[in-house]
Amino acid sequence: MKIAMIGSGYVGLVSGACFADFGHEVVCVDKDAGKIDRLNANIMPIYEPGLDALVKTNVDAGRLSFSTDELRSVKGCDAVFIAVGTPSRRGDGHADLSYVYAAAEELASAIDPRTVVVTKSTVPVGTGDEVERIIRETNPQLEFAVVSNPEFLREGAAIGDFKRPDRIVVGSDVEWARDVMRAVYRPLFLNESPLLFTSRRSSELIKYAANAFLATKITFINEMADLCEKLGANVQDVSRGIGLDNRIGSKFLHAGPGYGGSCFPKDTLALLKTAQDHETPVRIVEAVVQANDLRKRAMGRKIITALGGDVRGMKIALLGLTFKPNTDDMRDAPSIAIVQTLIDAGAIVHAHDPEGMEEAAKILPDVIMASSAYDAAQDAHAVALITEWDAYRALDLKKLHAAMAGDVLVDLRNIYRTEEAQAAGFNYVSVGR
Repeated sequence: MKIAMIGSGYVGLVSGACFADFGHEVVCVDKDAGKIDRLNANIMPIYEPGLDALVKTNVDAGRLSFSTDELRSVKGCDAVFIAVGTPSRRGDGHADLSYVYAAAEELASAIDPRTVVVTKSTVPVGTGDEVERIIRETNPQLEFAVVSNPEFLREGAAIGDFKRPDRIVVGSDVEWARDVMRAVYRPLFLNESPLLFTSRRSSELIKYAANAFLATKITFINEMADLCEKLGANVQDVSRGIGLDNRIGSKFLHAGPGYGGSCFPKDTLALLKTAQDHETPVRIVEAVVQANDLRKRAMGRKIITALGGDVRGMKIALLGLTFKPNTDDMRDAPSIAIVQTLIDAGAIVHAHDPEGMEEAAKILPDVIMASSAYDAAQDAHAVALITEWDAYRALDLKKLHAAMAGDVLVDLRNIYRTEEAQAAGFNYVSVGR
């Protein structure tokens, strides 16, 4: 198959590289000439484990290429994927679809007959209808199909998720387009990955519903953690106890400082706006969004409380800044609200992150970046674990304690056992325990 990816960001680049690894001929297109130049030099625009090697292998094999020329790139393609950004729109929180619609307008006069146009970007229900209208208005005689094929990639594990997916959702009622999508994903049939065909609108909603449900699980266990602290229970035991129920499952039941990243905050908000526009408000998701927003600053106050309530002039070290491990993504990371809460209270914040400091420095200019966890902790009154990077799972706690001026360790990810931290001399505070 010949495939074009319009957009060479996170979704487009990972998907394009994986499709090329399946044996398809793939070109990733982007308007940013600098990004394309860097990709041709095997310089990745994002940190994703294994991506640089996967890209290089397939470029060297002649299956993967990069271009700024959309018109030429889509000629002769069996499928063209739209994988451009859909950020939250300023003012109302709706998904900004301007990049999707601009791509559709350009494709209208460029694609060959019987090309499948696939929306890979996360888009509200009905977007596929508008993409089809735009193309048909420009080129009314063209035979084409618009298909929804949402991505379910976890940052930090995207390649594995693409190659071993729980399911592949394809939204289309056009049989020849379904056949094209079957051929595109045929290499995954060997792994018996379920290929779920739905209507286009159902497919678009599945993506939002899935992310909203996962965000709800995270928020639920975070609120149970708060209750555990008041009742003297242990949220990790509660999580195991409910997670062993197959109807509930153990994933996304880890208490922490709240969800962030490029998907959950944006997608829950977009779902709310879509539901409100259609006069069917989703009250549970409304509560989830509000609770998660409040929780991030609450975690900053938790650190302040652990230091006695007054942190003016105190040095506080944060370990982990990205919203999750194995990514450099700082979008809606809990660390942003935590840092702001601490700085508002007069604290001096130092921080370390294995991959995210360059991005974090742009957003958090008042934070002093450190070369290591121990460097960040030097003369600190408290250390707070924000992101559960592997590098922080086996810290020498005695060495960490010896570097500090104080003895407070606030573990917002419950990485360490209470007895272990206390034995190293820490006044240890965790979440829900």
